[in-house]
Amino acid sequence: MASAAGTPVFWMAALARLRAMLAGRGRGGWLAVALLLAVSASAGEGEGRRANAAAATERAVSARVRVATLNLENYLLTDRVVDGRFRPDYPKPEAEKAALRKVIRTVAPDVLAVQEIGGEAFLEELRGDLAREGFDLPHAAWLDAADPDRHIAVLSKIPFSEVRCHRDVRFRYFDGEACVKRGMLEVSFPPVDDLPAWTLFVVHLKSRYTEREDDPASQLRRAREARALRDIIRKRFPDPTRARYLIAGDFNDSPGAAPVRAFLRCGDVELGRLVPAADSRGETWTHVYRREDIYSRVDYLIAAPGLWARVVGGSGRIFDGEGAREGSDHRLVFLDLSTVPAGPAEE
Repeated sequence: MASAAGTPVFWMAALARLRAMLAGRGRGGWLAVALLLAVSASAGEGEGRRANAAAATERAVSARVRVATLNLENYLLTDRVVDGRFRPDYPKPEAEKAALRKVIRTVAPDVLAVQEIGGEAFLEELRGDLAREGFDLPHAAWLDAADPDRHIAVLSKIPFSEVRCHRDVRFRYFDGEACVKRGMLEVSFPPVDDLPAWTLFVVHLKSRYTEREDDPASQLRRAREARALRDIIRKRFPDPTRARYLIAGDFNDSPGAAPVRAFLRCGDVELGRLVPAADSRGETWTHVYRREDIYSRVDYLIAAPGLWARVVGGSGRIFDGEGAREGSDHRLVFLDLSTVPAGPAEE
């Protein structure tokens, strides 16, 4: 069968390759155009030039580091109602775990921040199951903080250059002192191609459940947690304009609320920029409260000003494909960091 450029067989193969490369990747328009140009340029060329174009296309597809955040919804032992029966200290159902893994494999992040994971054994279970299904995230960091049940963690294809566990973060709360329940995980990464070294901060702020009538929906406590964590980041990176970090996680509040704003600005100093994200229908919710059928946006990725030029397209995405509603009450949010030169906008 002929394989020369311009024949139907060639174009069918080229289009199949294009679809395979784009499947599940959520690329911006610039990448789709680049792929189409690469295929078009190969028409009428010799086999050698087509091979070069294909290789260049492969490099363009991999010229990014994909970072995602996902609240796993009680990937641990807890009281549950399963199949209409109350079960105390019961693990997350296998069908929900499988749906979570489907989401993660489809998005294929290089770095994954997770919230509401149980002990280290649960994280290893998730990592091992993903590896057996062909998606390996061999590097893991897990934080044991004040909350004995729900933890934050990072799984990654990229080795860590440093891990810092901020376990005991304290702040003033009414007439006493409190601590950030889940702490903050700080994971640094080495350079990848032209992407300089960068750092990921993972947070999971206090839920809206309150233990005090004078702090409805735990608004004050959550805001104080955010400010305490923000102060650690400021101390680590005094000049945000030159800093390269992402803040990822479940903030348990709306975009304009004080806990989110705390990570964006302190006085006249811009600390971070909220990465806009939407799903395939343009919807921006990341959490559903099933009991009341309430949808809200509480999961975010925030980029330091010094890293913003690396955020591909200046935006992220919210995954709404298969498994997104079955594995968790949260949806996965992700972005791509470019590993090619960012141009004059980046210092």
